[in-house]
Amino acid sequence: MTRVRFAPSPTGALHIGGVRTALYNYLFAKQQGGDFLLRVEDTDQTRFVPGAEEYIIAALKWCGVLPNEGLGFGDGTHAPYRQSDRMAIYKKYADELIAKGWAYYAFDTPDELTAKRSEKEAKKEMFAYNAVTRTAMRNSLTLPADEVAQLLAENAPHVVRFKIPEGDGDVRFSDLIRGSVSYAFAQLDDKVLLKGDGLPTYHLAHLVDDYLMQITHVIRGEEWLNSAPLHVLIYRAMDWKEPIFAHLPLIMRPDGNGKLSKRDGDRLGIPVFPLHFEHPVTGETATGYDETGFLPEAVINFMALFGWAPGDDREIMSLDDMVAAFSFEKINKAGAKFDYAKAKWINQQYILKMPLDELTTRVLPFLQKNTNSPKLNDLKYTTEVVRLLQERCVLLTEFWTQGTYFFEGVKTYDEATVAKKWKTENSAKFDELIDFVTDIDSFTAANFEARVKSFIASSGLKMGDVMPMLRIALTGRMSGPSVADVAALFGRVETQKRLSAAFKRFNKVVEPEKPIEINDLDK
Repeated sequence: MTRVRFAPSPTGALHIGGVRTALYNYLFAKQQGGDFLLRVEDTDQTRFVPGAEEYIIAALKWCGVLPNEGLGFGDGTHAPYRQSDRMAIYKKYADELIAKGWAYYAFDTPDELTAKRSEKEAKKEMFAYNAVTRTAMRNSLTLPADEVAQLLAENAPHVVRFKIPEGDGDVRFSDLIRGSVSYAFAQLDDKVLLKGDGLPTYHLAHLVDDYLMQITHVIRGEEWLNSAPLHVLIYRAMDWKEPIFAHLPLIMRPDGNGKLSKRDGDRLGIPVFPLHFEHPVTGETATGYDETGFLPEAVINFMALFGWAPGDDREIMSLDDMVAAFSFEKINKAGAKFDYAKAKWINQQYILKMPLDELTTRVLPFLQKNTNSPKLNDLKYTTEVVRLLQERCVLLTEFWTQGTYFFEGVKTYDEATVAKKWKTENSAKFDELIDFVTDIDSFTAANFEARVKSFIASSGLKMGDVMPMLRIALTGRMSGPSVADVAALFGRVETQKRLSAAFKRFNKVVEPEKPIEINDLDK
């Protein structure tokens, strides 16, 4: 049975690259009828951030990428799913590797290691603890057996390192995305498996967990590709069946130069995390797609397309569509450029196609965040606002920024347009217009529009004289839904009130300057 896992570290907010990794694991597991589990890898307690674990779980739930087993999603037969709760497990396997001759104790102090690095740097060389250098270091391979035994008995500071084979050989394995992969032994160094405090490193802990949890496929980011040969060697040293690997391409900056980071997101104004996050220690905040106004299903849709395509022209796909179409053969090896414009376009498509009642439910929290207008209590009114703006909004936040005037009075007018188009000599006609367009038995959009056109035809004014002034009077701005639709939603009384207040204001905007008196020239 196919079993995959998403195993992030709780070191802060979950990057969208992690979301995509979780998504691909989910799609593959669902397609194969297998299991998808969440495991948190928190062995590096120096980088642990309180609240990050809860954030990971909340982010996956918001995105709809739901593990069927694991931390926050129900225990299967392989609990616990937090590595810090599994510490008693790992030393046994490190000892087994030592017994088999695949690992060894290293007693080098931090000062000794620093001295070796400095010595290499002086020669403009890189220091690596490997098959060549370990012969000159203080470890159980170079020290007499009785001295090693004494050091261990005295609990002298030490780590356990994996022993990379010597010679000109290599390690080969297959990757579902990259095909056959090989690394020469000379490229690899003797990584630490158990640290000085007895805690396992990622290289040991995750591998033991994957084995015990019967993980069949390891789907993870490209940044782990260089560590894969070590992991393969450990599997083989333990006589365990190794999982099938798939190393996903990086998500790159929009210009393609380097991996997309939080700093890039801040610099470019691009969210790189699914949910808002505030660091509990530093207070630093991370903007999320949720607060930016993205729909979670749209986020998952465009995340899926960063490095993968279904093989046809489809760009809008449900999770079920993705499950059916997913394959590793269609994932690119090269990094995928982050295209924020494309992300927003996809979000807009979801807004356009979403049923009005559901969209209103999604929009309502963004409106409530910005206003406590009693109009929000009128669901029919709010739904109509959403309908009028649905084709105009790309993000959920824009239903507020583009529709503020529906819930609050106009505080500022587009005075540049008013100054250009308003003529004080026509103010009396506009006063007549107010009564003419509101004195209707049935105050509908169609009737309002008909009355405006009738007035224009009889008043000598032009469409370009009247319609911009009506729009600005009702909304304060020059763009938006149909003026007639806006007026009909406001109703007779509110429309009359807004037109009257605005036209008085317009007269002040273009009030002629006071003529210069001759005597003033002498001042």
